[in-house]
Parts: sequence; C-alpha cells; structure tokens
Amino acid sequence: MRPEELLTPTPDGLYCRPGGFHIDPIRPVPRALITHGHSDHARPGHGAVLATPETLDFMRLRYGDGFAGAVQAIPYGEPLRLNGVTASFHPAGHVLGSAQILVVADGLRAVASGDYKDMADPTCPPFEPVRCDIFITEATFGLPVFRHGDPQAEIEKLLRSVALFPERAHLVGAYSLGKAQRVIALLRAAGYGRPIYLHGAVEAIARYYARRIDLGELRLARDADRDALTGAIAICPPAALNDRWSRRFPDPVTAFASGWMRIRARARQRGVALPLVISDHSDWDGLTATIAATGAPEIWVTHGAEDALVHWCRRRGLAAQPLHMIGYGEEDPESEGLESAES
Repeated sequence: MRPEELLTPTPDGLYCRPGGFHIDPIRPVPRALITHGHSDHARPGHGAVLATPETLDFMRLRYGDGFAGAVQAIPYGEPLRLNGVTASFHPAGHVLGSAQILVVADGLRAVASGDYKDMADPTCPPFEPVRCDIFITEATFGLPVFRHGDPQAEIEKLLRSVALFPERAHLVGAYSLGKAQRVIALLRAAGYGRPIYLHGAVEAIARYYARRIDLGELRLARDADRDALTGAIAICPPAALNDRWSRRFPDPVTAFASGWMRIRARARQRGVALPLVISDHSDWDGLTATIAATGAPEIWVTHGAEDALVHWCRRRGLAAQPLHMIGYGEEDPESEGLESAES
C-alpha cells in the first residue's frame, strides 16, 4: 500500500479511504477521529465521533450533548479496527486528552500528530513519540525564530510585575482549553497561593481540569468587588483583554500567554504590556526533534510554516511535502471571538 492510499488530504480534512474515516475534518462527515478538543480540530455535526474521553467531554461542554450522531471513547493505546485498518490514540502533550492518531494497514504505519508539544506540562500526559513510516506534523511554530524557553521563567516575570504593582490587577489572556489551566498550574507551582479570578468563558473547562489536578482556589471575576480585584491575577480569553469585561479591574496590566509573544510586534499590535512566551505547541527545536524521534522517512507538514520545515527535512534526506490544508488556525481561534462575550 502506498502512503497516499492510506491517508489522503481532501477539502473535508485528512481521509483514510480504506478505513472509512476522516481525521479532524473541517466539515460534517460520517465518521471522524478527533485529535483534541480545540474548535479548529473538533467540530460538531459528524455522524460519529471517536476520540479520547476527555476530548469528548470538552466537545460536550462546548457544543452540548447532541454534538454528534454517536460517540465512542477511545483510551490511549487501545487498538481500534475499522474496515481492516487499525487506529490508536497516543498522548500528544498539547492539552488534556490530546492525541496523535496512529493508522496502520498492510504493515504501513502513519501518524497524524494533531497539535502537540514535547515540553513538560503538569496539566496533561506528556507527548510520546510513535515510530512510523509517515509522520504528519503540524508546523504552527515551524520557523527557527520560535524557541519558547522556560515557561516557569515567564511565570516569574508575571509574579515580579504583580509584586511591583500591588495596586493593579493583572489580566492574563490565555486560550480557554489548555493554556488557561496550564498558566494556573504554573502559578501554583511557583508558590502563588491567592485566589485566581476567571472570566466566565474559562470557568467550565477550568472546573473540569480542577477535578483532576489541584488548581487552588478559583473565583469568578464577575462575583468580586473592585477591592477584591486589587492586586489580583485574572485569566480570560485573549479577546477579553481590551473589552468592557476588563473595565471592572483597577488599572489592569494586560498579559498574553502565547508562543506568538516571541514576536514583539504581535504584542504591540494587541496592546499587551506583559508578553508571556508560553505555548502549547512545539517550537522549532521541538518539531525537528520529534520528526527525528519518529524515525519516519516520509514527513507531511500541515497548518503552519510548512515550507521551512519541509526544507529542513529535505536537507536531511527525508521525503517531505506540504499538505496546504485549510481550516486550522492558531492555538484556539474560538477564543478570539464570541467566547469573550461576558459583560
């Protein structure tokens, strides 16, 4: 079997014709295998959705119980037979429940990475390299300029600002699934013991995480008076940093936790005073190290800086191609829009 007979890019998403399923399709399909719960990968309306239990829970939280005609929870490592093709889910280290999907047929092994990171994260299982013949990698930060550094050092930067400006609130823009909970966990690991305030759009997923890991005391910002918010840290969707929700806080300092904050022009465009380089995607070094760890002689690159990573692969003797698939955005594009709508 040739690689393109096992998995094929289509306008709906990556398609496994012999198995009869799509991976992270962007439009409704009869059967979808979903890598993780971010809205650019996990969409409602499919006939059947197969995903990890946590990803199914996040889809229910966001879309309601009827988000698909049928659902099937697949634990990590459990083989699933679909029309003679075997599929299995393996930790991707991106957010809670995130998975790479291994597809095997006639001895050919292909891994669709979804989004992933190879850096330690207290809020989700770590990334596990999977040996394969074809590795389909994301390239969100697929340029050498993107090297994320130590996230705990970024949290220390935030805490120094809190100590320097005790009369001001600090608002941290963070995507509601994964990033927000990671920032909270990093704050607790750094010894921050005060209540952390939440935007309403962050609450449901934060409470879900809090049933699994200790995130300390969490409070809704809308229930607090102005005095309680003096000197506080609050977590909100990025789009809420400069909308009317932020006006309840005393002279707020705006921060944004994202790998994009490596580019200072992005921080200036958003009016971010305190950029925090914390990403739930692998940086350039992580992407290239992961490609090497899979042992795959063939690399397909999707959604991101595809050309630079393809060039890197080809210079090392790997067969590589860009997929030019559309419909997959930044870390969690849902957080850029209506999710911020809380007065």
